[in-house]
Amino acid sequence: MAREINLVPDIKGEMIKTLKLRNLIYFICIVVGAVSLGATAIVALIMGGQQAALDGKKSTLDGLSQKLNSYSDLDEFLTIKDQVGNISTLTNNKKVLSRTFNILSALIPTGADTITVSELNVNLSGDQPTFSFDAQANAGREPFIDYNVLDSFKKSMQYMRYDYGNYVDKNGATIPAYCMIETGADGATFMEPSKGIYAFWTINAEGCNPSKDTEVSDYSTEEYEGQQVVRIWRTPQYSDWYKQTQVEGQPYMNLNGQISGVAHFESACITYTGNDSQNAASPKWIESNESCLLVPGGTDGIRVSDSSNGRGAGDELVLRFSAVISLAPAVYNFTNSHVLAIAPSGRRNVTDSYVQVQAMFGERARDCADGDTACSTNTNNVNGGN
Repeated sequence: MAREINLVPDIKGEMIKTLKLRNLIYFICIVVGAVSLGATAIVALIMGGQQAALDGKKSTLDGLSQKLNSYSDLDEFLTIKDQVGNISTLTNNKKVLSRTFNILSALIPTGADTITVSELNVNLSGDQPTFSFDAQANAGREPFIDYNVLDSFKKSMQYMRYDYGNYVDKNGATIPAYCMIETGADGATFMEPSKGIYAFWTINAEGCNPSKDTEVSDYSTEEYEGQQVVRIWRTPQYSDWYKQTQVEGQPYMNLNGQISGVAHFESACITYTGNDSQNAASPKWIESNESCLLVPGGTDGIRVSDSSNGRGAGDELVLRFSAVISLAPAVYNFTNSHVLAIAPSGRRNVTDSYVQVQAMFGERARDCADGDTACSTNTNNVNGGN
């Protein structure tokens, strides 16, 4: 049997293995170096291309910048563009000062117990609008200087409400506010005693027919100040609109207050609920307005700073006082359409014209003269004073 004899020493074998390992490492390093050089070259090409593209874009932008700066009306254009971008913000912050007339007509009582304003300041700059005013109260009967008038005025604040919303056509499309006429030439709200408040829709005016497929002939029209108009009731016409079953093409109002098939006012404040438990043909309707408080603080929303006896323009005895009333911000917001202030039921309606509002203002009452005991003492005052 043949035998093999290993004549290579062990140390020589180890050296051969080490040389093989060295050669493998050299090979791997060469491969890695080649790959790195290739990657570096590719990155350099990419960066060079990017830089060339950036240089080209910079050259283009420089040219456009020079061209843009050459326009003589650039400043005006940028100003207009900035204002256009702020239109939404400006609109949301816009206030309608003219609503003061309607608010005053609801706040200030007239009749036997009157309050006459001698000075009024309307502040719309803060988070909450305020009325600051000097006034005089006159009971209209003996003893004339009557603190009950002022007390009643303060307590009425908790019952003040306001309403706003949109007029819509019979399809439920919103009619633009500029298409509605809500007051006459004297500033009086349109109203029929037996039916309530209404407004006129100038249906033929440009942009005033939101449902393009609806013809004017689909509505009952009338003429007002030379214009063809449609009368829209702000107050629901319960007897005409309520039906147990909806009929196609006819006005319809269900017991939940939902109205369709007729142009009407959609209130954001007032809800209407019918109760037919007594007589289904003529349910009892309930109007509710709990969320839109004209004076959110109620009796705490009016602060009377001082009060004293005085003499009015006609030498009558009056109670002079100064007060501040804090109002709901929503009543002056431009974005709230068709705002209407509502006084407590039974005291006065909301049809006061600008002429009637003017009558609420008068000359400031005079101080009590020396020796005028009827004026200077509290013997003619009820409840003493404040």
